[in-house]
Amino acid sequence: MGAMEKIKEIEAEMARTQKNKATNYHLGTLKAKLAKLRNDLLVEEGGGGGGAGAGEGFDVARLGDARVALIGFPSVGKSTLLGTLTSTTSETADYEFTTLTCIPGTMRYKGSKIQVLDLPGIIEGAAHGKGRGREVIAVARSADTILIVLDAGKEGLNQHRDILERELETVGIRLNQRPPDVTFTKKKTGGVRFASTVPLTKLGPEPEKLATQIMRQYKINNADLLAREDISVDQLVDVIQGNRQYKPCLYFYNKIDTITIEEIDQLARMPHSMVGSCGQHFNIGEPHEDDPLKTMMWKYLGLTRIYTKRKGAQPDLQEPVVLSQIRKGTSIKSLCANVSTQMLRDFNFALVWGKSAKHSPQRCGILHSLADEDVVQIVTKTNAQQRQDKNYQSMVQGFSDKYHKKKGVAKKEKQRRLGG
Repeated sequence: MGAMEKIKEIEAEMARTQKNKATNYHLGTLKAKLAKLRNDLLVEEGGGGGGAGAGEGFDVARLGDARVALIGFPSVGKSTLLGTLTSTTSETADYEFTTLTCIPGTMRYKGSKIQVLDLPGIIEGAAHGKGRGREVIAVARSADTILIVLDAGKEGLNQHRDILERELETVGIRLNQRPPDVTFTKKKTGGVRFASTVPLTKLGPEPEKLATQIMRQYKINNADLLAREDISVDQLVDVIQGNRQYKPCLYFYNKIDTITIEEIDQLARMPHSMVGSCGQHFNIGEPHEDDPLKTMMWKYLGLTRIYTKRKGAQPDLQEPVVLSQIRKGTSIKSLCANVSTQMLRDFNFALVWGKSAKHSPQRCGILHSLADEDVVQIVTKTNAQQRQDKNYQSMVQGFSDKYHKKKGVAKKEKQRRLGG
């Protein structure tokens, strides 16, 4: 029996099994088997390593402060939306699959550069490679935020939102969720040790027995698991597999000029959703204009603008340093790493003006979290403080070696020119 037949058989058994306390253990075991079979099937179809659904993807360089992937069915307006956001020209037509490759563009908003990727339309079954779906999903895994574009006129009949959510969930992408607060550590010996700091109501009357059985499905006989929140079976499976990605996702219902005001109101009230029209410029303006869609994208990307200043000078309000909560965080440590590794190494303290400061200026340490439009002055260590560092001698030797190497290369280059 092949993997697909086993998956269908388990799904049929789960459908005919009643959900109650008595069957909770059995259903949990079936869910673990189903998740393992799907993961093995995706790895087998993808040619081995790289994790579930990790296809080859499109060759697009990662640029800017953040990356947004436009995902949706064919002919929902992704290419038009890309042109409206970034002024990038992407071919549009009245037939499906107009876009056959990844078209990148750059959206400039609030001093940041956001890379927007127009991906080919995907269809049901994309997780298993239909319609270049594997390449599209591989790019989606590398994005900071996913913008799912839907046709408001077709959504009521086709339920494209549910289909796209299932396809992304199949390859291990969790939309608008956070990782479970669970610590899972594999060991070589010692058996399975299970503990929790809160009551576990979603794992049935015997959570430890169910967790042990699920681990056995993955051939894990020695591990420590500590749950700090009330998790479900699906979340437990995600933690054990360890290859899930959690992405913020915004749903944009395009072409609202084709439906009634009652239908628009219903779509606008759905969670993480926004309605608009690229053709009529509803909730979306020109590339250089501020509009509700760009504001919502900024919120989902978790970007923060930080203005820097030198001692005795005015802050630079023209070119902010843009930090991402999704990538490296918004602490002073992230700011220093973004500017210079040498600044991070010589950091002493920072003076902060803005919303994150209790008073202006506030002297802060390297782990202080910054707010949008804060002004920061970095104060580095003095020479006397740097000499007290235990790595000072090796650091000085490294600078000396680098200087003499550069000087030697310049000397050889000069001799070569004179000799030639």
